[in-house]
Amino acid sequence: MEALNGTIDPACLKGRPLAIDMLNQLDTFGYCLYFMLTLMSCVSLLVYLEQCAYIYKKLPYPKKTLVIWVNGAAPVISTMSCLAMWIPRAFMITDLTSNSYFAVVIYKILLLLIEELGGSNAFLEKFSGKPFWISTGPCCCCCPCLPDVPMSRRMLFLLKLGSLQYAILKTVFTVLSIVLWTNGNYDPTNLGIYGITLWISLFVGVLTIISLWPVAIVFMNMNRYLRPLRIIPKYAMYQLTLVLSQLQTSIVNIVALYGNIACAPPLSSQARGTMLNQQILIMEMFIITLVNRFLYRRTYEAVETHDSEENTTTLMKLSLKRGTCEQNRCHTISI
Repeated sequence: MEALNGTIDPACLKGRPLAIDMLNQLDTFGYCLYFMLTLMSCVSLLVYLEQCAYIYKKLPYPKKTLVIWVNGAAPVISTMSCLAMWIPRAFMITDLTSNSYFAVVIYKILLLLIEELGGSNAFLEKFSGKPFWISTGPCCCCCPCLPDVPMSRRMLFLLKLGSLQYAILKTVFTVLSIVLWTNGNYDPTNLGIYGITLWISLFVGVLTIISLWPVAIVFMNMNRYLRPLRIIPKYAMYQLTLVLSQLQTSIVNIVALYGNIACAPPLSSQARGTMLNQQILIMEMFIITLVNRFLYRRTYEAVETHDSEENTTTLMKLSLKRGTCEQNRCHTISI
């Protein structure tokens, strides 16, 4: 062990460096990289603010608040990643903040899908009593034998509750993690079985899967009605943000935890893995922000809530009524 320690830079065995220590170690390429990534993060935030002003003026309530929340996922993650890049010791606070925000976004996505169809009442009017396919990911994609469930007001309430619980409990666990961190009980790098970090992470992971299931159920059953609103690419951007901010971060942290990412003083293996992940996230969220601006940059018309046959019948009735009125008018004139 002494021989091994003699070949390792002492900085690799220390904790995360201070911001000033990190800046003192940067070379010309490092400063250019920091400048470009910071610029990307600032542009993402400015694009989002401009998009918020546009959406607030053009879209009706409550759709505009839902779209603003959903569009804010990528800029918020990018901003938090930029802060963690400049201040390495703040990585836990920034990660918890962006994850808490995205927990709310999952619930808002579900509400947005329903609102695009006209709201809860229009949703129930169209789907009430009709079977809903629930063998979807991430919970039951491996159980195709599950029976379809008829849609009802109670079923819709359970779907909303399934996503809302994560938005609430994730915030609660974020506050709890920060409190335990100040007391020295919570350490994101300690995934031992006797540490509280592992159990909080596992419980939050279960809550995440439960919250994603209602969104997938609603999307898979009604996406064909919302194709004119480009709901599929919008949902794809939401899924991509989820994978990059959650799954990618977890993989990089696990790889760095076992020392598979080389140490680069003043960053240890774990700190460097976190730094690389933050820098990659800034670039990824920058691209997603621009794509979301393209997808949401217009005002949509209300979606028809009746089938084409019902619409045809209604038009025929109106035509017959108009024809009857014209005949009565002609008869009156002749008299």
